[in-house]
Amino acid sequence: MKHLTLSDTATLAGRLLIALLFVHEGWIKLTHIAASMAYMQNFGLPGWLLGPALVLELGGGLLLVAGWGSRPVALALAFFCVVAAAIFHRNVVDGNQLLHFEKDLAIAGGLLAHFAWGPGRLILPAAWLPPGLRGLAGLPAESVKASG
Repeated sequence: MKHLTLSDTATLAGRLLIALLFVHEGWIKLTHIAASMAYMQNFGLPGWLLGPALVLELGGGLLLVAGWGSRPVALALAFFCVVAAAIFHRNVVDGNQLLHFEKDLAIAGGLLAHFAWGPGRLILPAAWLPPGLRGLAGLPAESVKASG
């Protein structure tokens, strides 16, 4: 990598800020499983959906941090945000619920931008992953250094 640009730094910062939200929310759900299941069931969702939500939030958030496979992850998380907005914040007459609905849509918008533009040049090296997992992260099987 010849030199860092403002675009490199902004792309990394944006990716990390969005990832922080999902890792944090996933961690809260993981450490409060019963309450999280009850909350979901209050909205008519089966409790078992908490498992896939945890995998998507925690796993997807960590993949965003690393920059590995982040385009499909961003697309999945964007879909997750739109669905969450429609299910959990549908009472848009309530100003607070409207704010959360719009926030989820805005996050989905940022994730769609990430999907379009990719993770940028600042990603963790593929060599940090075992070869068998590199394909799952959208990386070539051989050792790869940060692009540049």
